[in-house]
Amino acid sequence: MAETRSPEWTAVTREVRVTVRTYYLEDQSEPGRGHYAWAYRVTIANEGRRAVQLLKRTWQITDGQGRVQRVHGDGVVGERPVLDPGESFEYTSGTPLATPSGFMRGTYHMVAVETGEGFDVEIPGFSLDSPHQPSAVH
Repeated sequence: MAETRSPEWTAVTREVRVTVRTYYLEDQSEPGRGHYAWAYRVTIANEGRRAVQLLKRTWQITDGQGRVQRVHGDGVVGERPVLDPGESFEYTSGTPLATPSGFMRGTYHMVAVETGEGFDVEIPGFSLDSPHQPSAVH
C-alpha cells in the first residue's frame, strides 16, 4: 500500500491522551476524479488512576473548500473500549475528501466506570494534506 505519513498530533484531557497519525492513501485516491483518501491511526491512553470507557464519538471533517461534515456515532470501529489505568486502545479508520487537503477534529464522549460520571475528551485537530496540494495549508 502506497502511503505518505504525516506528523503526530496529541491532546490530553482529564488524564486521557489521544494521539493521531494520518496517512495519505495514494493507491485509494483518484486525484483526476476529485477523490482523495486518508487513513488515521488513533491511540487513546488512560494516564489516570480510574478506569474509563469510550461511549460515543463526534467528528468534524472540513475539506479544503471549507465544507464541513459532522459525524456522530457509538464507540469506535464497532467497540466501546474500557481502559484501566495505564492501558491504551489503538484503532485505524479513514476518510475520503473531494479536495486534496482538509482538517479533522473531534470529541470522544467517555464515562468514569466507577462513578458513571460522563466527560468529553478532545481529539486533537489534525490536517489531511496530500502530495497533490501545492502547499500544506493546515
